[in-house]
Amino acid sequence: MRHVIFGGDGFVGRHLAPKLIADGEQVIVADIVKSDLPHYGKAKFVHCDVTDPASVAAVGMKKTDMVYNLSAKMLSPLQVRAKRHDFFYPVNYHGTVHIIEAMDKVGARKLVHFTTDMIYGHTVTTPMTEDHPVSPLGEYGQSKQDTEVVAQQWRERGMNITLCRPRLIIGPGRLGILEKLFKLIDRNLPVPMIGSGKNPYQFISVFDCAEAARLAWKAGVPNEAYNLGSLNPPPVKKLLGDLINHAGSKSILIPTPGWAVKRTLDLLDRMNMPLMDPEQYLIADEECVLDVSKGKRDLGWVPQYRDEDMLIAAYKEYRANKDGHVVAAANHVPAE
Repeated sequence: MRHVIFGGDGFVGRHLAPKLIADGEQVIVADIVKSDLPHYGKAKFVHCDVTDPASVAAVGMKKTDMVYNLSAKMLSPLQVRAKRHDFFYPVNYHGTVHIIEAMDKVGARKLVHFTTDMIYGHTVTTPMTEDHPVSPLGEYGQSKQDTEVVAQQWRERGMNITLCRPRLIIGPGRLGILEKLFKLIDRNLPVPMIGSGKNPYQFISVFDCAEAARLAWKAGVPNEAYNLGSLNPPPVKKLLGDLINHAGSKSILIPTPGWAVKRTLDLLDRMNMPLMDPEQYLIADEECVLDVSKGKRDLGWVPQYRDEDMLIAAYKEYRANKDGHVVAAANHVPAE
């Protein structure tokens, strides 16, 4: 079978493509950039800008193709309020529409599409299952939720679309907002927490995301949504404390009144001086833990990587980059 991965040169795609190749599958990577990745010896690269429907059509999908949409604009780099809609929607929403419409024209019917857990907004019930109420807190989450509405419309027209809703994805090659944290720790500065730090914080490994996409294909592309998150996430205070100890830093964790910090960040956001995106800080002290048992039941997917190990691996990569060294791509340690 032929597999077409939109956004395949990006974070999850560069781990999904080798998995499919190892399965003996034919892989086409459709992306706006091409990196120097070893799997291009066996995968074909096609330049594609998902914001341009003609560019998507030119990828040349076929009726029997298995399609993945991993293309997205993320919360990093940070955007001011006025620019968020125009930053997220062309790729996240319109790009998804262009891909699905191009699939429809050739009769392709199988899509794995990545959205986000940020469609849920504030925690209503915990742990969050896939039927948790949906109420995005900003343009990023809303752009992804709007694609889920589109996906449902096309399911009703005969497509099979599996939706993956990951927590914050971390792994080799992406630091994002974590870089700010690592700089504080490196400089032995205090690390403020939004709230007491007693609530858990959940990541998901890029490797586990790639495996979820592969298993969704293997399972026949169910018309379902799946949460992607780690198992047994630790409290923020322990997660950060372990990292500080690993780094040998003199940083101390500072609990803060969550409501006061959020109002301050709201004010800075309104002044076009954001320190964090509202979709990040508004839920920072909440019990935002995804229930991932549905993925195990339906797909046989079980996350293999621990939050503590993922964060330390990201810090090691940050340090290696600063010191001019290269970190191996598989430096995460699977959970026992």
